[in-house]
Amino acid sequence: MSRESSKKTERKQQIQKKKRILVCSVAVLLIAVLAGYLVISGKIMPQKENSGDTQVYDDPAALLEQYYSYISKGKYKKMYQMLDEESRTSVSRKDFTKRNKNIYQGIEAEDISLRIIDTDIDKSGGDSAAVLYEVTMDTVAGEISFQNQTVFGKLPNTDGSGHRYGISWDDSMIFPDLTAKDRVLVSTKKADRGDIFDRKGRLLAGEGTASSVGLVPGRMNKDSSQDIAKMAEILGVTVQSIQKKLDAAWVREDSFVPVKTVEKLTDLEQMTEDPGEHVEQKMQRDAALLEIPGLLMQDTQVRQYPLGRAAAHLIGYVQQVTAEELKEHSGEGYSESSLIGKSGIESLYEKELKGRDGCEILLIDSEGRTKSRLAGIDKQDGTDIYLTIDAGLQEKIYEIFQEDKGCSVAMHPYTGEVLALVSTPSYDSNDFVLGMSEEDWDALNNDENKPIYNRFTQKQCPGSSFKPIIAAIGLKTGAVNPQEDYGNVGFSWQKDASWGSYYVTTLHTYSPVVLENALIYSDNIYFAKAALNIGQKALQKELKKLGFHKKIPFDLSMAKSQYSNSGKIESEIQLADSGYGQGQVLVNPVHLAALYTGFVNGGDVIKPFLLYRKDGQAATGGEVWLPSAFVPEQAELLKNALIQVVASEHGTGHEAYREETVLAAKTGTAEIKQTAEDEDGTELGWFAVFTADKEEKKPLLLLSMAEDVKGRGGSGYVVEKDRQILDYWFR
Repeated sequence: MSRESSKKTERKQQIQKKKRILVCSVAVLLIAVLAGYLVISGKIMPQKENSGDTQVYDDPAALLEQYYSYISKGKYKKMYQMLDEESRTSVSRKDFTKRNKNIYQGIEAEDISLRIIDTDIDKSGGDSAAVLYEVTMDTVAGEISFQNQTVFGKLPNTDGSGHRYGISWDDSMIFPDLTAKDRVLVSTKKADRGDIFDRKGRLLAGEGTASSVGLVPGRMNKDSSQDIAKMAEILGVTVQSIQKKLDAAWVREDSFVPVKTVEKLTDLEQMTEDPGEHVEQKMQRDAALLEIPGLLMQDTQVRQYPLGRAAAHLIGYVQQVTAEELKEHSGEGYSESSLIGKSGIESLYEKELKGRDGCEILLIDSEGRTKSRLAGIDKQDGTDIYLTIDAGLQEKIYEIFQEDKGCSVAMHPYTGEVLALVSTPSYDSNDFVLGMSEEDWDALNNDENKPIYNRFTQKQCPGSSFKPIIAAIGLKTGAVNPQEDYGNVGFSWQKDASWGSYYVTTLHTYSPVVLENALIYSDNIYFAKAALNIGQKALQKELKKLGFHKKIPFDLSMAKSQYSNSGKIESEIQLADSGYGQGQVLVNPVHLAALYTGFVNGGDVIKPFLLYRKDGQAATGGEVWLPSAFVPEQAELLKNALIQVVASEHGTGHEAYREETVLAAKTGTAEIKQTAEDEDGTELGWFAVFTADKEEKKPLLLLSMAEDVKGRGGSGYVVEKDRQILDYWFR
């Protein structure tokens, strides 16, 4: 054996393996004035030497553990102090800090754990040691785990008492394959947001193309102030906002600096011989913009809402996530550039629609080639959502009511599928995606017609549209006999003199005054008497069973219907007024529409729903929300009476009559007054109509409400509007 080999063998025998053992014992504090050591259970903990900031360890494993504990805390200066003299000569503290910070923060390293596998220490008086260990950390691209080995230099302490270790550092300590010339790249693959479709596959929200309008500085006039002012005026932005974008640090002469995203003028629109006003405006806008030197228009992908105003309150819109939302949704994969659903279906199904971005951490060499993939998460595109909505019906209802303040709910009366949900007036969801100027935002918020206000989620006074519900309760409790004649008392009535000057009034007189006629003529007096017969306690009890003062089991959050502000009917007059949908009765439109399904389903009230299909699974429908809400025979009796509201020439809903379709309906005109003496109050008009024949090929339940119908025909105004919608539906 050679002399050199003999020495190596001898050296290997002298180096013994030892495991690091943590011992918990009673702490004994000793003060060593010269050495400055803190001794715990015989293990020397870090101290600073008099000559500098170097930390002192006699155990390389302990030194390594401390080093890794500093990474997640961002204490890179302390990490640098733990390096040996040779390492600190080869890399400056500034470069060391920059390198480690950029990598660890760039990959979002968290929960870094270290497991010591083995420690080799030269016991022959040499100056080296080696620790074999495993590192595990969570990152933006998933978990990274690797084994590594770090070498330690061994130097005597300045006071001659013992020795200390320092880390022999190079880039491979970050990742084993990393060299000084390599870089760590975090690559993100954006997930596609899921689309929203109607029941027939028509797009309600999805990917579309818009025009990004921007400037290329090198192509602009030297004095571009007038050009920028013109651009600002056309786009509805400020000169200052454009200049700020141009002054950004990243901008170069050949950079495209986006200023605003606008609705794209399509090739088809440009070829149209008779463009509408909206298309004409886009054509004029683009022509004016393209006259500006240095201006460029590029296609860009955006979230698009084809139905625009017709479905804005239902579908909602997306916008860039805010700092507050990033904090709220921490750990859910959002970044500063992420879009998030702000309202409607976009917000309700944000988790499903969003998907998950793909991400991978790569080691890239100096030639730009991938050396290795440290971690990766495959992107998962968002789930497509199919709603029960019929886009054509949704658009038609909006078209008919767009100038009114109101709302409509259309349902399949046997399955509970919501076919349309419309609130008018409306806004365009696309405006939020493309970017809205402060002036436009203020105009939208200050509009007295409240286009942002979602009326189908609110609760309103139902007026006479509530009478069938009171009739059903009266029949169920035995308080109302449908054949009993209440007698013709004229156009006004009060129970007795205790009501003072208060009277219940009605618009029609007729005979006999029985339940069916009371519904046909919409007699307030009859239903005031019916409510008194039912009684306060019984009425409250039955209304609670019908979901009043309770959360409505529906996809979107709805206001709770109520029969009283306080949860209790306080007086006899309030009870009488409640009988014809006045008093303090307020009903959510979706709730009221659902209650009407009880008249065609043997007394069972069907649960309304919006989600038609997700992940390829079709909705079943027909789920009962309130079983036996009405007595079956009595539900049939009321359905037949509501058929006469349309079929009878005296019926308040007769204008909706159709020869080929059996319809049942109820009108309602609700008075909205500040006080009982108020003569300038407004009126809400209601109309609830549904197909009454089980064999009907296109079943429909439609409930509409319009505000400010006083002087415009009351509920008759709404009947006429709904008749046009029915014409479309059965066409």
